[in-house]
Amino acid sequence: MQIKVSVIIPNFNGKEYLENCMDSLMRQDVRSFEVIVIDDASSDDSLLRVKEKYPENGAFPRTRYAAHEENKGFCRSVNDGIALAEAPYVILLNNDTVVEPSFVKELYHAIRRHEKSLGCRKIFSVQAKMISLQEKEIMDDAGDYYCALGWAYAAGKGKPASHYKKERRIFAACGGAAIYKKEILQQLGGFDENHFAYLEDIDIGYRAKLYGYENLFTHRAIVYHAGSGASGSRYNPFKAKLAAKNSIYIIYKNMPDWQIIVNLPLFVIGYSLKLLFYILKGMGDTYIKGLAEGFRLCGSAEGKQRRPEFKQIGLLRCLKIEGELLVNTFLRLCG
Repeated sequence: MQIKVSVIIPNFNGKEYLENCMDSLMRQDVRSFEVIVIDDASSDDSLLRVKEKYPENGAFPRTRYAAHEENKGFCRSVNDGIALAEAPYVILLNNDTVVEPSFVKELYHAIRRHEKSLGCRKIFSVQAKMISLQEKEIMDDAGDYYCALGWAYAAGKGKPASHYKKERRIFAACGGAAIYKKEILQQLGGFDENHFAYLEDIDIGYRAKLYGYENLFTHRAIVYHAGSGASGSRYNPFKAKLAAKNSIYIIYKNMPDWQIIVNLPLFVIGYSLKLLFYILKGMGDTYIKGLAEGFRLCGSAEGKQRRPEFKQIGLLRCLKIEGELLVNTFLRLCG
């Protein structure tokens, strides 16, 4: 049997969730896929428990495991999984998810269907319909968006799941439940490990758009996501600092200088509001330190190396994306 899809699950201390995630994958109504779990130096026994229940095997779905000796972050875990993947398509799946039996099939059919309608060179990723694990009538994520305030946001969060019944274009796929073409992932250089974690999926979706690819959302592939239930808090100092750093880095990496200047007034507004938000959360200093780290990364040789040649991308494509960012800003402010 030919492997059509490799499902990659990055795991860090997922004892409460990983086994349920694997159980749901073993109940899929197709078998022509493999599951690769990349453990990022977990201190619990989550990896051991799931390996005992689902040992490495050559049957279908095939299961494989790899482990880091030290914590290297989400991006490194995902990249290691992509390197191990044998299929032409990879699904990234968070460990705190439970998927419907048709999940793998529907994501695969969606990306293949749009390859035919858009052309093989046009489609990069398709995101699943992510529903709250705790409240199964409520959306968690119907596609990720980025706007000219320097903000990333998830469409549909907190809204009725019944409202999302159509496939559509999105800015970027949430890396918690999405299928990607492995060939294009490799051409783009994989997930940027300078991010470590947070906003890396916005970044790679943005990069794909710069090179003319599309990202889509499908309502047919359904996954239930614990989200903040896994960490116990949606906002914490670790996330605040990394998200601040990475938000600066995304701008530097994906926008030519003229676009940064054009958006500067909106950036000032957006970052001022974010700072006020984190001050009220008691994490203002942490957020500022994260911004400073972001500027240092942009000025480093490592950061500069990841910036593309915008002359090769072309002015028209950057203008098209700028228009999309402005529309997203309006939609975000209008709620």
